[in-house]
Amino acid sequence: MINKNSPIPIYYQLEELIKVLIEKGELKPGDALPPEREYAEKYHISRMTVRQAFTDLVNEGYLYRQQGKGTFVAERKIEQGLQGLTSFTEDMIARGLKPGSKLVKFEMIPASSQIAGQLKIAEYGPVYEISRIRLADDVPMALETNYISANLIKGITEDIVNESLYAYIEEKLNLRIVSATQTIESSIASQSEANNLNIKKGSPVLLIQQNTYLLDGTPLELVKSVYRADRYKFIVQMKR
Repeated sequence: MINKNSPIPIYYQLEELIKVLIEKGELKPGDALPPEREYAEKYHISRMTVRQAFTDLVNEGYLYRQQGKGTFVAERKIEQGLQGLTSFTEDMIARGLKPGSKLVKFEMIPASSQIAGQLKIAEYGPVYEISRIRLADDVPMALETNYISANLIKGITEDIVNESLYAYIEEKLNLRIVSATQTIESSIASQSEANNLNIKKGSPVLLIQQNTYLLDGTPLELVKSVYRADRYKFIVQMKR
């Protein structure tokens, strides 16, 4: 219940009440919340206070609004820690989700100067360009494009890509993947990205570039990914 004598702001108390209902499953993804007026009347608080609580929960990803329809419970975001180097497939399995991929492009192209510089190969050298829509329980989560030197990793096929590329590299080619660096920035979805991810053009997305390295320091791949910001979040644990 709302405690008006508490030093905790009323809007924050309401946020926590709604979060508990969501976490207990009493409010499920897609459920419509009662109108602001009903919350205000139930707890004897102002509609402005209710609106602030709703806005905060929208910003945190618990709720979303549809113009003219109301406020709804959002799908919970998938959390990924940034401490370890794992594949998308491994991440989804660890979370009890069914991983999947839809191949958008698989071809060999000459490396541009930018790609060649990242992979430390000669400009125009052959590279695989592999674009996939990454799925979790059949829901699009990310559009991922890998660039891999065809002289370094030989024999990649569509079947291998549709299974697990990391498993092929480590188990079949006996190469050890040891490290990666990532850069993450915010952006908005282009029309093409929106079409692939089943979101609206201009929706917030996370742009992630990953450079992955083998045991001897050789660059293995350059990965450019577009993640849905409404379904994915990254967590960093830091120690002093």
